[in-house]
Amino acid sequence: MSRYEGMFIFPDRLKEEEVDDAIKAVRAEIEKHGGAIVSNIRLGRRPFARVMQKESHGHYAVVVFDIDGEQLPVLHSRFKLNDQVMRAQFVRAAEEAAAPVAE
Repeated sequence: MSRYEGMFIFPDRLKEEEVDDAIKAVRAEIEKHGGAIVSNIRLGRRPFARVMQKESHGHYAVVVFDIDGEQLPVLHSRFKLNDQVMRAQFVRAAEEAAAPVAE
């Protein structure tokens, strides 16, 4: 299993409680496909550089999780079908550099 970061954009039309529910649904979908959630960070409402799906703003969240890499295409297709997820992008998380040892 490898560690990945998923950036999710949710529509601006969702209320705060609905965004929380959408993040919970994303986490549940990842766990359903064998993933283990490490952390999630809600980045809040942000403007887009250009209009996307007739929206000018969206709610952003980053979910860090461990999963088998073969499951990523399945997850990506599942999130495309979810009307509460405007965009989902996955990148492999950077390996944390080992702290230098003081001699």
